[in-house]
Amino acid sequence: MLVILPHLNKLSLENSAQITNRGLLILLVFFCSLPLSLAQNAVITGIVLDEAQQPIAGVNITAIPYGTVTNSDGSYLLEVIADKNLQLTFTHIGFKTITVNNLVLNTNETFEFNPVLRADAIQMANVEVSPTGDRITKGITSIAPELVRKIPAANAGVENILKLLPGVYFNNELSTQYNVRGGNFDENLIYINGIEVYRPFLIRSAQQEGLSIINPQMVSKVDFSAGGFQAKHGDRLSSVLEITYKRPTQFSVAANASFLGFGSTLETISKNKNVSSITGVRYRDNSLFVNSQQTQTTVRPRFLDAQSQFIFKVSPTLSFNVLGHVALNNYTNTPIARQTNFGTINEPKALIVYYDGKEKTQYQTEFGALKASILPKDNVKLDVIASAYHTNESELSDVIAAYQIGEVANNLGTTDFGQAVNARSIGAQLSRARNELDALILNLEHKGIIKNDSQQFRWGVKFSLEDFRDQLQEATFLDSAGFSLRPPNTAIPNNQPEEPFTGAIIPFEQVAALNYVKTDRLSAYLQWENRTQWGNHDIYYNLGIRGHYWNSRVENGNNNSHLFFSPRAQFSIKPNWEQDALFRIAVGSYKQPPFYREMRNFRGIVQPSVQEQRSTHLVIGNEYSFQWFSRPFTLISEAYYKHLNNVNPYTIEDVRIRYAAANIAKAYAYGVDLRLNGTFVPGADSWVSVGYLKTEENWNNRGYIARPTDQRLKFGVLFQDYMPTIPNIKLYLNLIYNTGVPGGSPNYENPYEFQRRLRDYRRVDLGISYIFADGNSNRPKDHWLAVFKELDVGFEIFNLFNNQNSITNTWVRDVESQNQIAVPNFLTSRLFNLKMNMRF
Repeated sequence: MLVILPHLNKLSLENSAQITNRGLLILLVFFCSLPLSLAQNAVITGIVLDEAQQPIAGVNITAIPYGTVTNSDGSYLLEVIADKNLQLTFTHIGFKTITVNNLVLNTNETFEFNPVLRADAIQMANVEVSPTGDRITKGITSIAPELVRKIPAANAGVENILKLLPGVYFNNELSTQYNVRGGNFDENLIYINGIEVYRPFLIRSAQQEGLSIINPQMVSKVDFSAGGFQAKHGDRLSSVLEITYKRPTQFSVAANASFLGFGSTLETISKNKNVSSITGVRYRDNSLFVNSQQTQTTVRPRFLDAQSQFIFKVSPTLSFNVLGHVALNNYTNTPIARQTNFGTINEPKALIVYYDGKEKTQYQTEFGALKASILPKDNVKLDVIASAYHTNESELSDVIAAYQIGEVANNLGTTDFGQAVNARSIGAQLSRARNELDALILNLEHKGIIKNDSQQFRWGVKFSLEDFRDQLQEATFLDSAGFSLRPPNTAIPNNQPEEPFTGAIIPFEQVAALNYVKTDRLSAYLQWENRTQWGNHDIYYNLGIRGHYWNSRVENGNNNSHLFFSPRAQFSIKPNWEQDALFRIAVGSYKQPPFYREMRNFRGIVQPSVQEQRSTHLVIGNEYSFQWFSRPFTLISEAYYKHLNNVNPYTIEDVRIRYAAANIAKAYAYGVDLRLNGTFVPGADSWVSVGYLKTEENWNNRGYIARPTDQRLKFGVLFQDYMPTIPNIKLYLNLIYNTGVPGGSPNYENPYEFQRRLRDYRRVDLGISYIFADGNSNRPKDHWLAVFKELDVGFEIFNLFNNQNSITNTWVRDVESQNQIAVPNFLTSRLFNLKMNMRF
């Protein structure tokens, strides 16, 4: 018999809580008001499967004094009393019994649990499993899929929830990118169904980014590791995000719509349960957000994607999983004018810009994967995965900007209050781009696992072929008082007005490159895991090593080959104490070989001599579960240190990363992450997270300066609630406060002399929905809501307090003083959105 000991309660959006009308605003900002509880029921539901993933009928399920039996399709539904310690048991003749001890569900919570019963083999308990599926001994955070779908955000989805975790940072609500513990977003691994996925490469602005490759409506499981991850994961420096898509159990159609776009999901399954599919289609229009920014424009940011997963069960020992994705991002922008007020209260200034021209950006990506799973024995699983990713991206723009700087009228008694006065023309700028990229990435991979009692042995081999064809043509001309400004590093003599100047007019900044790069990669890993006891204490540890060889070939250039190894280890102990606590430590070598973008320098030229970046991780963590005011809470804390060498420095402008393409720096990062998760109000799980980070780098032994991702302080709140008199009205809130990052430096300037930070990032997004139908609804067949499995209508307020956040600076040269002025580029203002979700 396998005993599963849960330590954390599942986060569920079906939870409910109380809130007083008078205290609503205070609750949103300060998270203070904690109301009283209402005793209600909870529901346990799911599907019971055998080792071949076939449903089992007639399984007895008990949570004394309640009980039920699975249907012919293996499904079950059991209603129990909430906020009570339960023992959930699954029994069937010929199968090992599964028992879940100390299960406490929140009021109105729907807890989904899909156990797999084994016939002959001993059930594996290599890690501790809680109702949420958290693999706590391995330092992995699991996030409830319903939470991903419900929490409001400008770009809602998995990445939005990640940004509420400690250690995860980024100050741009329109982007799905994120930085983890001092790294950039090129250092994060993303897997869907165990298959590595990629993002477009040329995107330079978050408003061009569109839809994430992860469709939240198709997600069944989200696991995230912020560092110190296992050898089975790939060669990146910062984090791992693992997404598992749903395995349909019945026919279902879902749809959602809002001012931002719409989407639909179709789930199907054959009568014999051997073939199933889930397909999602999404359309998004970011005009609502782009038009809320300070630039007046005629813009059409439109994004469309479709993806499908098909599962074919050929036999009890053989199945196939097919995953396909197609995305088309079109961004057309015709800017008209812009006014940005900045400066101080006593000396307010304004930048006024008038535009002419247009920019058009298009990204078209296709991704396909085939995964074959073989079960030759009960304790052996073999996977073979073939995947292909193709992207065709283009950036075309011709934009002229004439700009002025003036004062801002700050006298409340005048009619021109807040307007620019005494403006003087200081220059013009012509920006031109003709960038095109075509990339093809092919992967062939084999992974295997052998289980033997409390031990597991994993291995994997992967071959990759990358083919990049890239044309960069960018030029920026600056004109000041009728004179074209030349780059400051040109050595052509200019003795005007005594002598006429006959030199060519050249751009102030120019990038011109044509690159053809092919890279072959071969990587492999071995990993051994064991669970045992030390006296009465539970012990878990794993040891692993990765190897990676790559060969980059540049047309009409040099080749580069390299080989490295990365050992990694994790150790966890759960003491046999009265208090529910767990301690873990992870240490390892993490090396990141250069991808195409990391080999391209500031001038667009590929440098094949770039080597892998290297990092050593040390992570110490603790999880402590306790009762507070008779409610379950868990405090998760981690301290980390990362030593980096062979660093390839970079700059970040919005979401565009440009590398030096040279291993000329060393760096470090350290910090502390804390997250308190629990029922702050009865029946609703929420969390508060706090993080501290410091990361610096040293270029060529010139001294340490802050890295572009040196965020320092992070505070995040995820909160759920409901109205006591109308429990079907649900409230969802996310709050983020991040201190500012370094604002970067103007062109050709020394970054060591420009370490001024951007303003702190403050944002609150609020969502309120009325639930007409959900999984707990039980209405007569003739009721108009009986056809709906789920139906909710609501509204969202983005940037509730209308904070002015900035992501970059525009550097403007003042002709009179010859100084360059940093003018902040502000993000989106407060916006209102209506939305509707339904499932049949």
